[in-house]
Amino acid sequence: MNMRNWFVTGASGGLGRVLTVQALARGERVTATVRRPDSLDDLVAAHRDRLTVVELDLTRPADVERVVGEAVAAGRVDVVVNNAGFVVAGAAEEMTVRDLRDQVEVLLLAPMTVTRAFLGPMREQGGGRIVQISSMGGQVAVPTHSAYHAGKWGLEGYAESVAREMAEFGVYLTVVELGGTRTGFASAMRFTDETEPYRDSAVGRTRRGLESLTDEALTGDPARIAAAIDDLTRLPDPPLRLTLGADAYDSVHAALTERLAAMEGRRDLAASIAFR
Repeated sequence: MNMRNWFVTGASGGLGRVLTVQALARGERVTATVRRPDSLDDLVAAHRDRLTVVELDLTRPADVERVVGEAVAAGRVDVVVNNAGFVVAGAAEEMTVRDLRDQVEVLLLAPMTVTRAFLGPMREQGGGRIVQISSMGGQVAVPTHSAYHAGKWGLEGYAESVAREMAEFGVYLTVVELGGTRTGFASAMRFTDETEPYRDSAVGRTRRGLESLTDEALTGDPARIAAAIDDLTRLPDPPLRLTLGADAYDSVHAALTERLAAMEGRRDLAASIAFR
């Protein structure tokens, strides 16, 4: 367990880079996928023998299959972290088809493709860990994030199903639901072109808050999150979901409580539709 091989997507910055740095500091090996190969030049110089940096567009399934195949051919991969992501914020009506595709391709299809490519090799090697980086947005919905939620909620359902398929083979999946984290995520947020009907609506009010949000206002420490993920990957029976951040815990807890109460309030109706 001390000399494991990691495969981390979106490693050029933020949490992906921190995960890579910590794994290397522990003496482990990392294959890091990035959009800009030079973004990890400093780490390559220091850890050339244990760090492989691969330029990869996660929206190209054939490229994903090739890169995963090369990583597996080089040796056993023990931990996969699907980390890449971003947000397009705005009213659903304002979203272009390109916006929708970008969100679903990066947040859902890309991690599905990476996960699928590793299932066979991990099953054959007798085990492995796959970590899907989600957020409280995988359980909680707010105005302006409709496409983002579609990707993250879809990812959580996918991961839960695959986790049930793979547990008997020793392959464990965990969804990590993060709160606000200082990863540059806020500053990289992309906005739709705002339209008049939504300017003074719930969408507009939420948008104003997001436009003024700074990374410094977020309380999640990427280093502590990365350490918690490392601990998670060493558990013999890891949880299906791990919620990190007091803001994430409170928001997800409230959403699940509200959802359950609404369901329980219609229990009689649910039972009433059976044949008599």
